[in-house]
Amino acid sequence: MYIAQEESFGPVMVISKFKNGDVDGVLRRANTTEYGLASGVFTKDLSKALYISEKLEAGTVFINTYNKTDVAAPFGGFKQSGFGKDLGKLVLSSFITHLTVQINEKAT
Repeated sequence: MYIAQEESFGPVMVISKFKNGDVDGVLRRANTTEYGLASGVFTKDLSKALYISEKLEAGTVFINTYNKTDVAAPFGGFKQSGFGKDLGKLVLSSFITHLTVQINEKAT
């Protein structure tokens, strides 16, 4: 569906049904979009939720909640949903240029 592949901003939530046990099929469907800002997983099976969260191509994965976050947590998406991260310590890496200088005191 069009709504499941577009990056919609609130208050919109796309809920998709899937065949029992077809977790990898759900992951394929979720990851075929060109966006990846946030995803939500609602389940009683926490190990399944953690497996899914590792495989989802999204900057934030909410488990049994949605849009509840902490200002210190890095925020940003994958693919066409942003560049880099905002908030948290990770944001600093986009402003830092690392330089290595090695010196041999004795010129040869």
